[in-house]
Amino acid sequence: MERGLLWLPLLVLFIGLAWAGWNEYQKVEAYRLWAEGFDRAKYDIYAVLGQKGSEITWGKPTRKGMKDLQTFSLQQVQAIWLKANDQTIDPANLPEKSKQVAIEFQLSNESVQVPFTDLELAARWQQALDREWARYRQVSS
Repeated sequence: MERGLLWLPLLVLFIGLAWAGWNEYQKVEAYRLWAEGFDRAKYDIYAVLGQKGSEITWGKPTRKGMKDLQTFSLQQVQAIWLKANDQTIDPANLPEKSKQVAIEFQLSNESVQVPFTDLELAARWQQALDREWARYRQVSS
């Protein structure tokens, strides 16, 4: 009887971990299907981001698919910044640690922040989007 009571917390922990793993697997599968339509896409626990040509789409991952999706064009963007801990940073000089990481897009009437968990990944995305954005600005001028 005592042995059964000792193993019960481990059984509960195992079931909880299995459920969390299944939940995350469902999110990743929903993301995989969603990302097929993009030239470039990223997934993390905070947000999904996809680029198709000049269109940028981002939202939140769930087991049933992406929610709160927003789309805008790079042609609408006035500036792109990499932010860490609510401060604009240079992608070439990344801080060692940062808690809040995002790419901020300044549109004509609003600002859009796409959160990231990994600063280096966010820096690579910011640099790639900055190159694309510069290309669209040259074409339009």
